[in-house]
Amino acid sequence: QVQVVESGGGLVQPGGSLRLSCAASGSIFSRSIMGWYRQAPGKQRELVAVITTSGSTNYADSVKGRFTISRDDAKNTVYLQMNSLKPEDTAVYYCKANLRFTTTNYWGQGTQVTVSS
Repeated sequence: QVQVVESGGGLVQPGGSLRLSCAASGSIFSRSIMGWYRQAPGKQRELVAVITTSGSTNYADSVKGRFTISRDDAKNTVYLQMNSLKPEDTAVYYCKANLRFTTTNYWGQGTQVTVSS
């Protein structure tokens, strides 16, 4: 059974940092484009950042220069380093594994990030 599990969310003050982690089953990780998405209350889920199997990255304009996505294939884990956090970054953050060259996606259960003083 494929598993995608996020961790690292929490409460942080504006201007602070958090690092999210997402561990995926070894059977899919190396073959997957990994992405972080977020969904704030009353809003649609949106793409935050994505990293391909070769390490190419793409970011939403709202997080460019503040967030960094990376992956460690040896640990089957993708990370999202979030710096200079703003209240508008408050959301549930989800990890998605997209099997390359397919439409098959696996989602994690989400982790809450709250940015507030």
